[in-house]
Amino acid sequence: MDSPRIRRAIISVSNKLGLADFARGLAAAGVELYSTGGTRKYLQDEGLEVADVAAYTGFPEMLDGRVKTLHPRIFGGILARRDRSDDLDSLAAHGILAFDLVVVNLYPFEATVARGDCPLDEAIEQMDVGGPSLIRAAAKNHAFVTVATDPEQYSEILDAVTTAGGPTGEQRRRFAQAAFSRTAAYDRAISAYFESQASSDPFPPSVALAARRKGLLRYGENPHQRAAVYVDPAARGPSVVAAQQLAGKELSYNNLLDLDSALAIVRSFDEPAVSVIKHNNPCGAAVAATLAEATQAALDGDPESAFGSVLGMNRPVDVGAAETLAAPGLFVEAIVAPDFEPAALEILTTRPKWKANVRLMKVGRLDPPALATVWRQIGGGWLAQDADAGPDVPDEWRVVTRREPAERALAALRFAWSIVRHVKSNAIVLASGRALAGVGAGQMSRVDSVEIAIRKAGARARGAVLASDAFFPFPDSIHRAAAAGIAAIIQPGGSRKDDEVIAACDELGLPMIFTGRRHFKH
Repeated sequence: MDSPRIRRAIISVSNKLGLADFARGLAAAGVELYSTGGTRKYLQDEGLEVADVAAYTGFPEMLDGRVKTLHPRIFGGILARRDRSDDLDSLAAHGILAFDLVVVNLYPFEATVARGDCPLDEAIEQMDVGGPSLIRAAAKNHAFVTVATDPEQYSEILDAVTTAGGPTGEQRRRFAQAAFSRTAAYDRAISAYFESQASSDPFPPSVALAARRKGLLRYGENPHQRAAVYVDPAARGPSVVAAQQLAGKELSYNNLLDLDSALAIVRSFDEPAVSVIKHNNPCGAAVAATLAEATQAALDGDPESAFGSVLGMNRPVDVGAAETLAAPGLFVEAIVAPDFEPAALEILTTRPKWKANVRLMKVGRLDPPALATVWRQIGGGWLAQDADAGPDVPDEWRVVTRREPAERALAALRFAWSIVRHVKSNAIVLASGRALAGVGAGQMSRVDSVEIAIRKAGARARGAVLASDAFFPFPDSIHRAAAAGIAAIIQPGGSRKDDEVIAACDELGLPMIFTGRRHFKH
């Protein structure tokens, strides 16, 4: 029988969201309800008749609730195969009732340890034992038993109960898969917690990666590629995955990549900052006294490339910034910001031609970026590294040329160095004041990146500063920079030909700073 009727359910949940209405609907459909401890009291307080598991098993809850459902009269009733006479005979011989529905969600272990100040004994008490056992038993016997592990499943199950007596075989298999995924993620979280307690090693000997699918995407990088977005349950703080979309079309795979890059740039600045991303590289970025000024300066960095771009802002979008974005001829794919003022939201969703399409993403307050481990999949495995999110230390920089940068150039050099780490290598950025003037990205030759950045900047290259994410292997880029009117250079240093590069700068009167830190981004 594809949809066996649900006659009896056992319910034991930590998260009571939606439970009362679900249980009320089950009871109205004639389903007997069994429960334990706090769940049973909650349902009784809601006016429902609920049988006590302890009274049914003849064994009381004990050890402060550590033992409640771990009993053959419970697990026999879940695991019995309804199409085998010997299983049914065993149930009858021992007075065991069959359970057709198991509703369980687990102690909030992940949320408890995520607080950061959770003591070990509290973490241990939040490690569920009976819950995962119930879930696994029901999922294993999904040919006959329905298992619910998420309140979002309640409405589908209740609809199946009221219309057909119970879910179909396909539905039960799907619920079982979700159940096994949940217990696997739960075990991974516990394992990761013990790993973190046992060692301060940022790269432990084994790692369990867990993620929950948030949604399917229209397609991947290209229309022929399938794609989805997943949530890291351990992630905290603002992110484009957790952002609230206020307006616009559905997000794409490329939108999410670009929004993440846009957010990474602006969250590193204290003053109002705006980044403009195209194909996962910044084509514009600026810091200014107001968000509107920063928006205009960022868009001016490369107006041609800014068409169809993604923007990041580190302040709530205000009317001034919205007016700038609503200018004729500008098309924006998406904007990510801490928030959007109501008047600015009105402008962006009613004024520009793209008003119905632009994705507006609210991420909440931006804290400074936290150091984290970055994972990247390659064929046969994963690479792991510390995120390149730590602050640079200007006090450790040194001027290596005879001529020192002018005071006004220093602010531009600091800005350019903050941006170049976000550009794909080989990376060159030109900055005029605290705004991008030109970018050369992703070239196999550093001199090619220099030439692209200069060409993009045009006349604005004269008087601008240049930042390079890695050392110059030869002085040829220095000569091209000087010919374009570059006023100062910042780079890590470390080439075997550093002396030749420094000599070229001295010959041309170009001040240069060595930072001692490389910022490759592949």
